[in-house]
Amino acid sequence: MPDYPAVYKSQNDHRQYQYRVLSNQLRVLLVEDMQSNQAAASMAVSVGHFDDPAERPGMAHFLEHMLFLGTDKYPDSGEYHAYINQHGGNNNAWTGTEQTNFFYSINADALEGSLDRFSQFFIAPKFDLELVDRERQAIESEFSLKLKDDIRRVYQVQKESVNPKHPFSKFSVGNLTTLAGKQADIRDELLAFYRQHYSANIMTLCVVAPRSIAELEAIVTQYFSTIENRNVSKHYPNVALLNKEQQQKHIKIVPLKDQKRVSICFALPEIDQFYKRKPLTFISHLLGNESPGSLLSYLKLQGLANNLSAGGGVNGYNFKDYSISIQLTDKGYIELDEVVTCVFEYIELIKQQGVSAWRYQERASLLDTAFRYQEQIKTLDLASHLSINMHHYDIEDIIYGDYRMDEMHEDETMQLLSMMSVSNMRLMTVAKESQVDKQAAWYDTPYQVTSLQPHQLDKWSAITTRHALKLPEKNPFIVAHPQARSDKSNSDVPKIVAEGEGYRIWHKKDDEFNVPKGHLYLSLDSDQASSTPRQAALTRLYVEMLIDYLTEPTYQAEVAGLNYNIYPHQGGITLHLTGFTGNQEKLLTLIINKARERNFTEQRFNMIKKQILRSWNNVAQAKPISQLFTSLTVTLQKRSFEPARMAEELAELTLSDLHNHVSAFYKKVYLEGLVYGDWLEQETQQLGKRLKHLLSLVTKPSAESSRELVNLDKRGSLLREKSIAHQDSAIIVYYQSRAATPERMALFSLLNHTMSSTFFHELRTKQQLGYMVGTGYLPLNRHPGIIFYVQSPTTGPRQLLEAIDEFIADFNYAVMQITNEQWESTKQGMISQIMENDTNLKTRSQRYWVSLGNRDYQFNQRETVVAEVMKLTRADLIKFMVAHMRSRDCDRLVLFSCGEQHHSQASLRSDNMIVDLKAFKQQADKFQF
Repeated sequence: MPDYPAVYKSQNDHRQYQYRVLSNQLRVLLVEDMQSNQAAASMAVSVGHFDDPAERPGMAHFLEHMLFLGTDKYPDSGEYHAYINQHGGNNNAWTGTEQTNFFYSINADALEGSLDRFSQFFIAPKFDLELVDRERQAIESEFSLKLKDDIRRVYQVQKESVNPKHPFSKFSVGNLTTLAGKQADIRDELLAFYRQHYSANIMTLCVVAPRSIAELEAIVTQYFSTIENRNVSKHYPNVALLNKEQQQKHIKIVPLKDQKRVSICFALPEIDQFYKRKPLTFISHLLGNESPGSLLSYLKLQGLANNLSAGGGVNGYNFKDYSISIQLTDKGYIELDEVVTCVFEYIELIKQQGVSAWRYQERASLLDTAFRYQEQIKTLDLASHLSINMHHYDIEDIIYGDYRMDEMHEDETMQLLSMMSVSNMRLMTVAKESQVDKQAAWYDTPYQVTSLQPHQLDKWSAITTRHALKLPEKNPFIVAHPQARSDKSNSDVPKIVAEGEGYRIWHKKDDEFNVPKGHLYLSLDSDQASSTPRQAALTRLYVEMLIDYLTEPTYQAEVAGLNYNIYPHQGGITLHLTGFTGNQEKLLTLIINKARERNFTEQRFNMIKKQILRSWNNVAQAKPISQLFTSLTVTLQKRSFEPARMAEELAELTLSDLHNHVSAFYKKVYLEGLVYGDWLEQETQQLGKRLKHLLSLVTKPSAESSRELVNLDKRGSLLREKSIAHQDSAIIVYYQSRAATPERMALFSLLNHTMSSTFFHELRTKQQLGYMVGTGYLPLNRHPGIIFYVQSPTTGPRQLLEAIDEFIADFNYAVMQITNEQWESTKQGMISQIMENDTNLKTRSQRYWVSLGNRDYQFNQRETVVAEVMKLTRADLIKFMVAHMRSRDCDRLVLFSCGEQHHSQASLRSDNMIVDLKAFKQQADKFQF
């Protein structure tokens, strides 16, 4: 066996890695992870929509769908999905431009059975004739789902505006039109496409499991060696993505959502060749900087922009469409030429002063530190990510390739900067006001392509950088060699280390993940936060203003791996700090001091207010199912409000209203905090004292805010209709537990776990009601619940409810058919999911924080729920369903919207409709929490 190079890994990585090539030339990465109770596998195939036959757009995507639906060895179309679900796993797949990725996770003890089933996709898929038409409908539903998605609509215009001979120009998703024809003919084409393109030599497999490398090698060899090697070699056309005639164009696009943005794009060569040095990462680091004097800082000061990102854009086998994307203000859209001028001036500044070794080294050392203290990710994400990396990096760099920044080659960097030129540019603007003259195929996106004007090109070619634009200073937040401290924790779970009237701080020193990082959560509860839509709108405005105000002073800290997030919740606001502990307190002090200043300007107030209004009003353009999910919490939580309702309030608010609200908010607050990671107990106690002192300066102590939830007991089947402008209908059916006990949590979780794959198979795969179909365990304010949801391009809400009711009514029989062995296996699968090991500091800290939110002060809710799951029998499930879910008049909430195509179908009506939401919430009985 050839001796392959060792895969270079982080000092902090406990896993073992081994690269192998099987006899059929399948490249494999085996990952031994003895700390995981889950296994995962991912296959990445070098086939994507670039390979679609010209007359069959969407064929690669269609094939990806069909591979899941039965193989010669396992012919039942729902068997794979049910097996994964029964054994506590998840599975999915996606089709990209040049790759298709299939991946799943599962309980470790079901590894062999899952690999046997998974490998058959690539050995002997069935391509059942009966399922061809059904899955075409699924592709159509997926296409229909995104018809009003601006990302997809803009993407289609990009495709139409490039060189039509380049494979990027192809329509990627497919639909009933592109996959039309007789079932038998399509099946023949599928088979031919599969045989032509799916070959072991262009596949990469990654398997992660708590098994030794030797065991994994034996299992993988057993199941995957028989994948046929057809010796496929990839040959995409050697044509440019953009020819001369597509350059120096202005592409104007009209979106559905209200937005104004510009992308300044440059055609660059493919980027894999640069991965060891990452010159574009370095350039983007400077262009995307947000410190004082940076490009964004200057544009904000001039009132031209709100946001900027550099380095995005599509890329592939022979191209990188490098993009600088800017979210414009109304003024910035009018003065677009000035914005573009500033961009070219900043590029010039980088050329003149930015290409220096210390700047490159600063970025490289941050990546190096991130690699050394790399935190583990879930087995599923790891397997998927590494199987893709195997197509892009050398063997030893399969992991390290994402972080590697060896040295700066000045010539290479300057060469790329010189390509960011006026002669090599395109402008793309997305705005409702755009003047357009054509529509994109498939998505009907209105757009126009015009040539950039000579006076614009002249202006942008002859520039001198204005003095106000500056490159970033040396970063004061970078800790050169952070070290985790070896002190052991004196407690298994967080404990209270500082407490007084109106505040409580929990702490636990981490001694498992061995990283010099910490997570600080500080939640401020105030009765003034969100009792009314007006207060909720003001709190959200305050949070956004604060984040905006903090951007510049904290940007260098974020670059150095010190991140923070501020977000509103039902009772107030939460601040979450993450990153290297060396300077965490410095950042916290900075944030608190800035938050107390509250020097909000009228200009930024108006801009941020406009941004939030735009975002809330744009909710009306979101997918119907997404809007119903928002409405579900709004209908049931006393302190949640519809975005449109908050927008009404926000429109009238002034800067002085905001200042008054902030004062009222801080009059009486309750602080709860959690400090977890590389923090010592005495440090946290000191922090507690400082926070107590700060609170005493601005506030009086208060009790926690209540979180009230509407009680659906004895309400019958409540209906609420949302009017949504979309061709699809959508429905959510929610059942609520009356009690917030571990026994009920176990029952509802297990009910969802047992039903989910059958529901998906029955309503999506068999009945083809839609692409977005599923069930979910949904606890609200600690109360367990279960939801059933469908978004459908073919069927109206009344029939959707009937299909869901029929499924629930029939499910008892399905439960009765389950063998004892299957039942125990199903329970074991769910227990493994609940008890899944925390993979890193972040997931552990989130679990602790959620426990505090649930008042689970013993931090053992998982264990108590699992103990209840162990006791549950099939009879318990059936008894509960018969008592609480079988009748169409049982207590539940049904939210729905009727699609524009379904108004002729029988409507969904009842005497028990929620018409006035405000009155309903005021009058309803509530659970107090």
